[in-house]
Amino acid sequence: MSRYIVVGAGALGALLAAQWTIAKVPVTLVARGRAYEAIRRRGVRVRRPEGDEVIPVDVVESIAEADPLRSDTVVLAVKSQDAESAIAQIAWVRLGDGAGVVADLPILTLQNGLASEDAALRRFDRVIGVSIGIPASHLEPGVVVSPAKPVVGVAWIGGYPSSLPGEEERHRGAFARAGFAALIEPDIAAAKRRKLIANLRNVVDVFRATEEQQEHAEAALAEEARRVFDGARLPVAPPPWDAPRIEVADVPGHEPGHLSTWQSFARGASSEVDFLSGEIALIARLHGVDAPLNAAVARELGALAARGGRPGEVTLPPEFASGSLTRERLRA
Repeated sequence: MSRYIVVGAGALGALLAAQWTIAKVPVTLVARGRAYEAIRRRGVRVRRPEGDEVIPVDVVESIAEADPLRSDTVVLAVKSQDAESAIAQIAWVRLGDGAGVVADLPILTLQNGLASEDAALRRFDRVIGVSIGIPASHLEPGVVVSPAKPVVGVAWIGGYPSSLPGEEERHRGAFARAGFAALIEPDIAAAKRRKLIANLRNVVDVFRATEEQQEHAEAALAEEARRVFDGARLPVAPPPWDAPRIEVADVPGHEPGHLSTWQSFARGASSEVDFLSGEIALIARLHGVDAPLNAAVARELGALAARGGRPGEVTLPPEFASGSLTRERLRA
């Protein structure tokens, strides 16, 4: 059985490595710094509704140390903002069997946003995009909270820029063995645009706002994003009719509620906002479409990240202050 080399030990990467280890799917996790030290000493601790589980996983500090082979597959599980540099670091590392370089292997891109697949395609010939829906959280190195039942999450899998049927089915089966509901997606770019619209709630979560203000902002950002995609003639996949319902259960000792972008700001880590609202602003500027709300969010949270700010320090930008004005601009 071929091996997966998972690059990135955050919530998704560490959980995938743990789930594949449990399922006896060969996997090596590439981690850095405190994450590497914690996982090397104690394994990955997965906190579930039924209790904690510690899974010893094969962990290394670099892809060269993983001794990659021609039969392996790379799984890119870093945050969107780290994808380009991670791809550049691993692509030209020579394979351990002397049969080429890492870029000759298939690569699965698990990031939010729309940029990772193109970044990978600069170096890798076989790119498989994966759109992930998972409620996992990660605030401590080597520890992942996984509250979902009866599956850990949902994975939509598709070749990029076009279908790769053999690869897609092989990886669908591996994700299913890892406890995901895994489905083949005929247009993974359209599916990732659908996910990007949903992920705009992540950026709103960082602001100090009432529940009503958050709901208004989420709806306005999503509507603006749809208008931008329509203006750019970029299709958005319809809501998935075949996605299973996931129950998010209580995990003892864990207080749920905040999303991954909030978690990054809380840890003082780099921000993904440039690849969420910033991606909408980019597409709007390229195609001559107005996107004032997403541009304002990207600017405000970009500045917050640059000064090391934390969640709840800033209120929503003034562009959201007038609901009637916002609605008029969205209809324009």
